[in-house]
Amino acid sequence: MTIIVHHLNNSRSQRILWLLEELGEPYQVIRYERDRKTMRAPATLRAIHPLGRSPVVEVDGHALIETGAIMDYLVARAGRFGPPADAIGAIRYRQYMHYAEGSMMPPLLALLIIGKLGLLGRPARPTVQRMLDDHLDWLESELASRPYFAGDEFTAADMMMSFPIEASRSRGGLNESRPAIMRWLTEIQARPAYQAALAAGGPYAYA
Repeated sequence: MTIIVHHLNNSRSQRILWLLEELGEPYQVIRYERDRKTMRAPATLRAIHPLGRSPVVEVDGHALIETGAIMDYLVARAGRFGPPADAIGAIRYRQYMHYAEGSMMPPLLALLIIGKLGLLGRPARPTVQRMLDDHLDWLESELASRPYFAGDEFTAADMMMSFPIEASRSRGGLNESRPAIMRWLTEIQARPAYQAALAAGGPYAYA
């Protein structure tokens, strides 16, 4: 059965397309465009799931939400790109599968809101930027010691981490001053499956 991905432009769902390309799974993309003024998903997504958010993936008779949960399901289903065999690598893998959204995305979302507030948001920006910088400094030290987040092999943890790091490159001050992160980002974006996912999903502001 073909997997259906309800995909919103410039969103977390790009990671699901990427995973499916890495797995070689057949899938269908149903695209949705953000409202240009509000940047919110269209109401039509609520017909798929009451929250009206993306990604939503229809697979094996279920409509799944939450990027990390979808990745866990698809990785377990395929038996590929999951945790490394060694105990420390497996711990790192699970850590980053949750860290991407649970810890790193909140300051990035705060910076997005601050940017929309204009002058009113300026006083808060230095504090939130320092919070994000703490994350980026730690991630730089992590990737300076190994090629991928979980260890020596590329895993779904790297795919989960792509969106917050791409967002950091776009609006969080990430640049060549953190060469280990930038090396990792350049490498993952050059993967053929990543490029195929871009073609399938349409324009993506963070590539």
